[in-house]
Amino acid sequence: MSLRHALLGLLSERPASGYDLLKRFDTSLANVWPATQSQIYTELTKLAGTGLITVAAEGPRGRKEYALTDEGLIELRHWLTETKPQRTTRSDVLLRVFFLGVLEPEQGRAYLADLAGQSAEAHDELRALADSIDWDDDDLSVHGRIALEYGLRFHEMRREWAAWAAGQLK
Repeated sequence: MSLRHALLGLLSERPASGYDLLKRFDTSLANVWPATQSQIYTELTKLAGTGLITVAAEGPRGRKEYALTDEGLIELRHWLTETKPQRTTRSDVLLRVFFLGVLEPEQGRAYLADLAGQSAEAHDELRALADSIDWDDDDLSVHGRIALEYGLRFHEMRREWAAWAAGQLK
């Protein structure tokens, strides 16, 4: 996934300013695809330059509200249907697990316990986020809940796995 497609997806729901998109990232996509304010504004400029979005309105202090163009919707749909997701092939977490044998068993167990704690903390953060959102029936809410559930299940699985793995160390 790219920031480009994340922004096109958010704008498919409704027009928004860069600030609005940053806030929507924080409450919806931050755990899937984090982005900084400067990355978002840079990408919005590029998207407008290619005609995938347009400046629909301008307000005080240079505030711009962006809207998806027909070409932007075509690009988003093409990405969703024609472009295969990249398979994640690198995992810093699992690379470290693979080499835990060079540590004392207590150090390996401590690493795995820390990983379990991080996963539990991430799960709790996602749960709090889920509880704080006023969900409705729009597409972003429905699909956002589905993506959030993935994150909840992933972190719970990783916590359980880390506890199991710690028990496997000699």
